[in-house]
Amino acid sequence: MRVAIGSDHAGYELKSALVKYLHQQKIEVYDMGTFTNSSVDYPDYAGQVCQAIGRDMCDFGILICYTGIGMSMAANKYHGIRAAVVQSIENAQLTREHNDANVLCLGAKDVDFDLATRIVDTFLNTNFTKGRHLARVAKLMNIEKYEKR
Repeated sequence: MRVAIGSDHAGYELKSALVKYLHQQKIEVYDMGTFTNSSVDYPDYAGQVCQAIGRDMCDFGILICYTGIGMSMAANKYHGIRAAVVQSIENAQLTREHNDANVLCLGAKDVDFDLATRIVDTFLNTNFTKGRHLARVAKLMNIEKYEKR
């Protein structure tokens, strides 16, 4: 499994801890930055992670900012991305099972390291259940094809 991870300055500490954790889990990690807690713009890092997925360099992405919301909004602008802000283990499971999410967004103000590791583990180890959800995800992805910008 290959995971791209990125954060802005507010998510830097949690991202750094998760990079170490993912390495310990023997997961191939691509750390897209930021690499300090100096102020940066979250769309830049969301773009790097989403482009890694779009180019098939990675299977999943993890994005972290203060609330997770900005990262989610930026990520969902990219073709083929289904990003979700998650603050609970149950929602990590459901967004994979029902929405086939491929990018997990975390809010550093809402999720501590312990909870983040459990959310990440659940997200990465839960499969899309397909079934009735397959048609719904297809409709969601068709919006990219037909929505005029």
